Amino acid sequence: SEVIYNADGSVQGVATGHQGLGKDGEPTGDFQIGMELHAKYTVFAEGARGHLGKELIERFQLDAGKDPQAYGIGIKELWEVPADQAKPGLVVHTAGWPLDGQTYGGGFLYHLEGNKVTLGFVVGLDYSNPWLSPFEEMQRWKTHPSIRPHIEGGKRIGYGARAIVAGGLHSLPKTVFPGGALVGCDAGYLNAARIKGSHAAIKSGMLCAEAAFEAIQAGRSGDELVAYPQAFEQSWLYRELDQSRNFKAWFKKGNTVGALMTGIEHWLLPKLGMKRPPWSLHRTHADHTYLRPAAECPKIDYPKPDGKLTFDRLSSVFISNTNHAEDQPAHLTLKDAGVPVSVNLAKYAGPESRYCPAGVYEFVNKDGADQLVINAQNCVH
Repeated sequence: SEVIYNADGSVQGVATGHQGLGKDGEPTGDFQIGMELHAKYTVFAEGARGHLGKELIERFQLDAGKDPQAYGIGIKELWEVPADQAKPGLVVHTAGWPLDGQTYGGGFLYHLEGNKVTLGFVVGLDYSNPWLSPFEEMQRWKTHPSIRPHIEGGKRIGYGARAIVAGGLHSLPKTVFPGGALVGCDAGYLNAARIKGSHAAIKSGMLCAEAAFEAIQAGRSGDELVAYPQAFEQSWLYRELDQSRNFKAWFKKGNTVGALMTGIEHWLLPKLGMKRPPWSLHRTHADHTYLRPAAECPKIDYPKPDGKLTFDRLSSVFISNTNHAEDQPAHLTLKDAGVPVSVNLAKYAGPESRYCPAGVYEFVNKDGADQLVINAQNCVH
């Protein structure tokens, strides 16, 4: 729940949160006090925008001189399909549709063993139209004639969503600081061009572990594991991310330019014997700065779900296997409770009611006044 620091400012470890608190924050019969965990080195692997990782990046200015990080949200489903439709090992990637030509996003579909198909759609969180709903875009995506035949006649058995880090090499912060390191998506190693991050997270963890092992063997602790970023720069992971370092920047110029230049950088240049693009593109604006006022954007009319191929949010949350104790404190809190109504709703028509894939954020009118309700128990994390 929090980072613990030594007197000299280095990371000493972490504290876990108290368990068994009621909604009022008071201990229940299941209460367990949190613990402080002290370590010679602490490795942070929280995933995209981890709350401790954000604190560490700001405290140690790890993103100084780097491009702003870019993010996306991936809406995912698992299907069981008729045996005659199963094609284990088949991989399908798509780009663009049903998004407009200026909005970044794309889909993936993988045929697994046991007549299972996993599929999903990613929307970049730098979209400009606040009326856009990533969940509804994913449902529309399944109706495309290149996607529908893979799952039609099957049964949806799982649902989930994940934030992903899409900035690539140019947005990768410094990954070490006194007493600790960032790995995986807490740092931002995902290869957005291939919609893959697990292999990168594993490799970064291995490189960090090797550096920590050598440091401890040498009797060190609490300093910077400089061998970790040095090893990364000599690894296949660096070469992979270096090849796709311009991916997100190209797509900010539109899907046509993005697709063309990605093809050139990933296919044509290697054919010509060039292992990396000779040019670099940088982004200077954070994702949220692209959102435009709702009054300047056309509303998007999403079709009603049919309950067979397309679905609503609540039936999706039901099969996500999400389980929260009803009386626990909400894990989602606001820094300023006035902002959702005075800014988000007033200027942007309340985009949080659409960008959340689980219906967690809901605007209601109570006693003549609008207010934001946070249904934390719906959260699919």
